Amino acid sequence: MDSARRDLQLPEEAKGLPLPRTEKGAGCDLCPSPEGPALSCMAAPPLGHLVLTHLLVALFGMGSWVAVSGIWVELPVVVKDLPESWSLPSYLSVLVALGNLGLLVVTLWGRLAPDKGEQAPIRAVQVLSVLGMALLGPLWHQVSPVAGQPHSVAFLTLTLLLALACCASNVTFLPFLSHLPPPFLRSFFLGQGLSALLPCVLALAQGVGRLKCPPATSNGTLGPPHYFPERFSASSFFWALTALLVTSAAAFQGLLLLLPSLPPPPSVPTEGPGPGLLEGAPRAGPEEEKEVEEEVLPLQEPPSQVAGTTPSPDPKAHGLLSARSVCLLGLLTVTNALTNGVLPAVQSFSCLPYGRLAYHLAVVLGSAANPLACFLAMGVQCRSLVGLISVTLLGVFFGAYVMALAILSPCPPLVGTSAGVALVVVSWMLCLGLFSYVKVVVSSLLHGGGRRALLAAGGAIQVGSLLGAVAMFPPASVYHVFRSGEDCVDMCGP
Repeated sequence: MDSARRDLQLPEEAKGLPLPRTEKGAGCDLCPSPEGPALSCMAAPPLGHLVLTHLLVALFGMGSWVAVSGIWVELPVVVKDLPESWSLPSYLSVLVALGNLGLLVVTLWGRLAPDKGEQAPIRAVQVLSVLGMALLGPLWHQVSPVAGQPHSVAFLTLTLLLALACCASNVTFLPFLSHLPPPFLRSFFLGQGLSALLPCVLALAQGVGRLKCPPATSNGTLGPPHYFPERFSASSFFWALTALLVTSAAAFQGLLLLLPSLPPPPSVPTEGPGPGLLEGAPRAGPEEEKEVEEEVLPLQEPPSQVAGTTPSPDPKAHGLLSARSVCLLGLLTVTNALTNGVLPAVQSFSCLPYGRLAYHLAVVLGSAANPLACFLAMGVQCRSLVGLISVTLLGVFFGAYVMALAILSPCPPLVGTSAGVALVVVSWMLCLGLFSYVKVVVSSLLHGGGRRALLAAGGAIQVGSLLGAVAMFPPASVYHVFRSGEDCVDMCGP
């Protein structure tokens, strides 16, 4: 035992290996996780490589949902030319829900071809996204008869293909990030935030929804609103999204080239006295070992709670089945059910009574809150489960406010006042920002469980999104609980 310990403490030169850089600021403090003690000491990559990698990861994440997000924000333009008119959002909700079949395809791929690696599914998702969006540009307005009625078959079919690709991206892109240190996971979610923000910015530049209310006539009635034409067509909008998807696919290829030069992520140990202790590294004291274990194994119960129990043959499985990991996955499911299913269904009902400006501000600033939350999570992480639940409940409070406004539409409180506009916009920003922060931090904690934990996180995201969409379809599209107002018509007057 003593000889084995002495062998662990031999210098690297004695083993015939080059001595890694261990000066402060050169190797150890840049290895792989800045949130805790370094688990390995190797030569740090140049700062330019790290910055470039963060940029490529963000662009890679941008391609996950930019297609479906872009179709949603372009609906006010395409509904004017498609026969489904304003029933199209209901069709789109169903198609996105059917897109979860992509999860089954990815699962079958993992079962039937376990030795093919994870790059092939990622490339398949990216190729499907690029082709679907490229075909949507010239074909979106094509109409075909179905059962004697005209329908936008091309638009709906291509939307389903894009929904399949977007839903599959969560269970293919996220596991790939297990090869990178934890900070890059936050850059990925920053890119996912851009996938919602960039289409909104494009839609604003396009001039979606611009109108002018005519002056009142002598008897006090208003004429029909005058809608201004868009600055560029829907086809040009879809071509711009195609360029974003091509950029995301190119970023993934760049990541594959940079991957060998990056420090490895913290490894999840399967045996041994101390997690993350490598040959040639000095043994840490009890406090340091405890900190390292909490950083590398955030899914595991503390050693003091599992002492005296029979160790699991699969520590990763044990971590995923622990109470802490179940709670983290539950938070991920709930926050995604709200942000991807429940709240988008009521955004127009809660904002449009306050005017088009309030609606556009809520959409754009709410989308901007996502990348801002990712920036915040890079510097400030709430690792306490109680703290994360508290942040989630605070987001639920603001979500309940906008839900109440949607139920009271078209005459919610403070309608026609600046205070009402400010409250609804700020509520949307805080609601989406808080939920985005929870999603990023939870996913960062799950990163310590390796690929299986990130695969479970992707599944929780999709299950939550599906549950939220299914829960909101009956009240929004069947029972019409929410009522919308009309442009240039005061429906709340005496």
